[in-house]
Amino acid sequence: MASGSCVAGLVALASVMSHASRHKRNRNSLSPGCAWYTNSSPGHYGPAATERKTLRVKLFTPLTIGTMELPNRLVMAPLTRMRADLNGVPTDVMVDYYRQRASLGLIVSEGIYPSFTGQGNTRMPGLVTEDHVTGWKRVTDAVHAAGGRIVAQLMHSGRVAHENINGGRGAVAPSAIALEGMAHTYDGKQPYPVPHALTEAELPGVVQDFVSAARNAMKAGFDGVELHGANGYLLHEFLSPVSNTRTDNYGGSPENRARLVIEAFRAVAEAVGAEHTGIRISPEHNIQGVLETDREDVTATYTALVDGIADLKPAYLSILHADPADAMVQDLRHRFGGPVLLNTGFGTVTNRSDAVALLQEDLADAVVVGRPALANPDLARRWQEDHPLNDLDYATFYTDGAVGYTDYPELAPVS
Repeated sequence: MASGSCVAGLVALASVMSHASRHKRNRNSLSPGCAWYTNSSPGHYGPAATERKTLRVKLFTPLTIGTMELPNRLVMAPLTRMRADLNGVPTDVMVDYYRQRASLGLIVSEGIYPSFTGQGNTRMPGLVTEDHVTGWKRVTDAVHAAGGRIVAQLMHSGRVAHENINGGRGAVAPSAIALEGMAHTYDGKQPYPVPHALTEAELPGVVQDFVSAARNAMKAGFDGVELHGANGYLLHEFLSPVSNTRTDNYGGSPENRARLVIEAFRAVAEAVGAEHTGIRISPEHNIQGVLETDREDVTATYTALVDGIADLKPAYLSILHADPADAMVQDLRHRFGGPVLLNTGFGTVTNRSDAVALLQEDLADAVVVGRPALANPDLARRWQEDHPLNDLDYATFYTDGAVGYTDYPELAPVS
């Protein structure tokens, strides 16, 4: 999942710990401002191994996103950590966790459910009740007091849910097609259920859930919201012809499959302001059974989506894709016309060379990183001053409490 399948997939990444450690030692001796920059790693983005240039390191320069002024272009990816209480209320340890990472240009919260039905993880936080709002206000106040910026990722899990997780409400999806695999529930692993296929009459209620959660996010002090349209969850399920086999106005053609995502985005933007609204997409990510393998169809679907929201001048578009130089990815970026954040490090850990090169080659406006930010609260300083990184503790990604969550060491303050 970011529970279920995504959790299982990321846990499996423990096998690449040596890969992550190798990245930890890939140090480019870059200093703030202007610096020597080279990248000789095969398969990475950047100048050829024999080319050496003096460049301004764009990663550490400011960027305006909506109403936010970012001091650097490092964005913390939304990371499932399962530390909320059983009612979905943020806990004390979550306050510390987000506060510690305030020096990153922008923090995107872990996925937050916009309705109880949308809860797909155990101990997943919500933005439905007043207790949720109060809990998140403690988080945002701490981040802002530390000089940071944070947006709430609104994530409806769709069919990646289970009645043992969401209080007996079952799962919903565009079509009654079950996700293969096992859900990680409060009572252990259980098969994913066949979801209820949402009727056309029920879809405005789904949109309203996103709107209500977005309003709650702003009430809780977030600087904006991000709709989660990626990684196999509800909005993404509507985009794929494999998970969406509908024959009404929300299925069939690429334009129809993009319709609900556009409607939800535009409704949220109207409620809280487009300048406070972003969206995350993952074309061709092929995860959790949401397959997108027909390049022509994928291009048409995401072109329809981006064209359907670009006129609002949203805060940003966040794209997860393995190849940032891909023609489709770059076309979507230019169609969007605003800040585009790129995340390439799902299957592999994004290292410092990758992050620097993405921006030096003008493939994105900011870089979204996950595991390096998880293990290094002061990642911005470590990469800017070229310090080594902490090792990741994969065993504690989805456990409870502070271990492997808020106990990663930070550098000593500069005297």
